[in-house]
Amino acid sequence: MSGTDEPTGSALGIDALLERVRSGYERIEPRDAYAAAHAGEALLVDIRYAALRERDGLIPGALIVERNELEWRLDPHGSHRLPEATSHDLRVVVICNEGYASSLAAESLHRLGLHRATDLIGGFQAWRAAGLPVTP
Repeated sequence: MSGTDEPTGSALGIDALLERVRSGYERIEPRDAYAAAHAGEALLVDIRYAALRERDGLIPGALIVERNELEWRLDPHGSHRLPEATSHDLRVVVICNEGYASSLAAESLHRLGLHRATDLIGGFQAWRAAGLPVTP
């Protein structure tokens, strides 16, 4: 290591990586995500780990898909896909706890061809703070 905090070569820090990833699609606010899901125009996918779901609750109607299974479950051509993964045109809203891991997950879905994938700005915490439905 060079003794500095500067990245070497082509490495990015996480903040720069998030900025680059997020510039590739339009993120969605909690109330807009709620309206889209309620209208049947978006699939909410909760990737938080079990301890957070148990602690904070669930978003009614959201699919629970562990982050390490996300691509396998949402690839419309995958052998392990969920029944909801019907098309590359599916609008998926990925939800993590605070809206960071979900950005990386949404970008990964884009690489699979799910061009309408996005993530929830502020994650589950923003959803709850907006007073949107949560079940224990």
